[in-house]
Amino acid sequence: MRSAAEPSSAALGRSSDLLDQVDYRLAQTPEEKEKIYNLRYRAYLREGAVQPSADQRVTDQYDDLSNSWTFGVHLFGELYSSVRISVLTSEWRQSCSNEAFGEILNPRLDRGEVIIDPARFVADPDQAKRLPELPYVTLRLAYMACEYFNADVGLAIVRAEHQAFYRRVFLHETIAEPRFFPGLLKPVGLMAVNFPAMRDKVFERYPMMRSTAFERRMLFDRGGEHQSSPADVSPSEGTSLVPQSCRVGS
Repeated sequence: MRSAAEPSSAALGRSSDLLDQVDYRLAQTPEEKEKIYNLRYRAYLREGAVQPSADQRVTDQYDDLSNSWTFGVHLFGELYSSVRISVLTSEWRQSCSNEAFGEILNPRLDRGEVIIDPARFVADPDQAKRLPELPYVTLRLAYMACEYFNADVGLAIVRAEHQAFYRRVFLHETIAEPRFFPGLLKPVGLMAVNFPAMRDKVFERYPMMRSTAFERRMLFDRGGEHQSSPADVSPSEGTSLVPQSCRVGS
């Protein structure tokens, strides 16, 4: 049985064309953030991962940290999905994955590794049914972050039923079995990939995961706004630009 996060081969063939319509937007205003928090709630509630709540929003202490970027993925002018990208270094260790699996990740950070931690990956419950390629389009942000920050490791914090998808498509390996995380009703496990070793294999199999230096700078360079943040972690490109929105097909 195919995971709900897994598109069909036909859908994957449309992913490159779909990128022409994608608008990746960094959530910066209170209104943009609230839309994403509500999207998280609706997505988690639909799959039974959270309890109903009156405020209909899901957020946590990591959303506004200097080492986190929360993106909305817009298609045809509408918010379709979202993911939060956290950059972990020896100086910046705060993320939900490190909270849950610190005994595994902190030794890596002690060795000076750079880790990209994508979390809060959610898709609009109704739109996701019509666009099964949406996981590829959304998780492409994690690959762009890995390349921009010269990451050693890319993570995935996912439920057991989704691990086969990450293992086959992104070549992740399970490094910690599922455990319960605060605020979620279903346990999540930790997966990881050696990005330098596997990036070319993934790009060869899925060319749509590639990106340009300009696109990566537009999304992740904060233009000096956070001088003490992981935005200074040896990015693979120069030229400061303040990220607002990046239309892939433009």
